[in-house]
Amino acid sequence: MMVNRKAAEKEAGRAHVQTYLGTPTDLKHEAVREIAAGLKVALADVFALYIKTKNFHWHMSGRHFRDYHLLLDEQGEQIFAMTDPMAERARKIGGNTLHSVGEIARLTAVADNDAEYVTPEDMLAELREDNLALTARLRAVHALCDEGNDVATASLLENWIDETERRTWFLFEATRPAFGRND
Repeated sequence: MMVNRKAAEKEAGRAHVQTYLGTPTDLKHEAVREIAAGLKVALADVFALYIKTKNFHWHMSGRHFRDYHLLLDEQGEQIFAMTDPMAERARKIGGNTLHSVGEIARLTAVADNDAEYVTPEDMLAELREDNLALTARLRAVHALCDEGNDVATASLLENWIDETERRTWFLFEATRPAFGRND
């Protein structure tokens, strides 16, 4: 009997939240649930990638310091600029988004790197792989948008995918070996 009461209370709590936070939309409920959940996980990755990018920006060293320091500062700004529109998009369609740092930590696939020292090459390579993985995550959410006929979220995702691919490209080029030169 206790289990049924708890389940009923939980369902009543969901209904209460939907009444106060559920934005009207013509999208199907299941599509909203899946797209918002996908955006939440992607947003966790974006926040984690932002912190990691700033970590490497702050701890960059070596002979290419200035170029890499500025590159990571620019990339960090671009990544952070994704956070509010991504969270607000989930809310616009009637979903919810992240609530805490703990939730970010539970949902992100971006691995921490709090090592005392990381070589510049390893920093850039890690960020390259993290951005590549973020592209895949964003594409997966885009597929949900296609299924749910959410063209507005898909449009935003397309821009974020393009930006993420650009960051991956820059990081790839910065980590390529110099052929025939002593760089």
